[in-house]
Amino acid sequence: MRRRQGRLRDGGSGPAVSGTLIVGAGLAAVRTAEQLRRNGFDGPLTIVGAEDHLPYDRPPLSKQMLRGEVASVALKPAGFYEDNQITVRLGCPARAVDVSGHSLELADGQVLDYDQLVIATGLVPNRITAFGDLDGICVLRSLDDCTALRTRAASARRAVVVGAGFIGCEVAASLRTLGVQVVLVEPQAAPLAGVLGEQTGALIARLHRDEDVDVRTGVTVASVSGDKAVASVTLSDGSAIDADLVVVGIGSRPATEWLLGSDIDVADGVVCDEAGRTSAPDVWAIGDVASWRDATGTQVRVEHWSNVAEQAKVLVAAMLESEAATSPGVPYFWSDQYDVKIQCLGRPRAGDIVHLAEDDGRRFLAYYERDGVLVAVVAAGIPEKVRTARAAIGAGVAIAEVLQPA
Repeated sequence: MRRRQGRLRDGGSGPAVSGTLIVGAGLAAVRTAEQLRRNGFDGPLTIVGAEDHLPYDRPPLSKQMLRGEVASVALKPAGFYEDNQITVRLGCPARAVDVSGHSLELADGQVLDYDQLVIATGLVPNRITAFGDLDGICVLRSLDDCTALRTRAASARRAVVVGAGFIGCEVAASLRTLGVQVVLVEPQAAPLAGVLGEQTGALIARLHRDEDVDVRTGVTVASVSGDKAVASVTLSDGSAIDADLVVVGIGSRPATEWLLGSDIDVADGVVCDEAGRTSAPDVWAIGDVASWRDATGTQVRVEHWSNVAEQAKVLVAAMLESEAATSPGVPYFWSDQYDVKIQCLGRPRAGDIVHLAEDDGRRFLAYYERDGVLVAVVAAGIPEKVRTARAAIGAGVAIAEVLQPA
């Protein structure tokens, strides 16, 4: 396929840029499209999405949407795309990209030319194929997944949630709020131990146990049995649990399979420089699927909602060759579980030294130390202490200054 010949300029004074395609119809796609229009790009702009829904917000899927508290999670109304001359092609998964020919092939065989291509395909949930295809085995990544799980939860008596990461913990909390008995199964020593460490993970386990969730750690699911639907779950320690719902929350992987053979470098996501450029000319990547190079030269893939808006500013500035935007700063993410908002600022690691500064039995505040420096703050129900730590983390303040302020 030949490259598009007609070209429009971004406002008339910048470089010629037209035929911009954004593959993926989530938050990263919307933020990128917004920034392009906001910065004067008036060329053809198309968002290509695999799902049949207009771009929507994913964090509420495991919380408000699952509990039936909101009717819509659309990021923008349909009129937004019309008003901003953004074409949205739904139900069109990408199959392959030809970087030399500047073309994108869709699963239905259609081929679209591009001058600039932005990869924003996000993540694909991991599944456990050994569980089989019994009714009542669910994952949660998409809006359709959420709808199916909510329908199941309406009649479920006991659910087994496999994996106590953020999604698993949020689903467990939502199901418990809906009155479903919940068994939360985690192979590590505590929920979120791989991300926040065992000490903080134990505090989160305490939160769930206080809500009558049966938290089982250090075990895995050996098998799921039933006739046509889930009836029982057997754990690796031999214990059997009567259950009619199983939710698999064992993480996700970057949606990059369609890039195989494209000459675009992929390694735990699409490999990018510090502004989102990939190894292929005129191809960019953003959001959960993208591994950006940070200030230390390390490739980092950040799966946090707040990171996307900052990345979009940087990527679009580089694409339009306009004034450089500030690179994404201190990462921030949060998780709502029951009536507690768990917030994290920085990049904690499981091996960091954790200083528990406050703990009233439900709310807590923890500072993370690495090489004598404050690298992260994790708090549950104490938002003001998180906000004030941003500058200290960014500046690499010594932990002693935080624990014993002047």
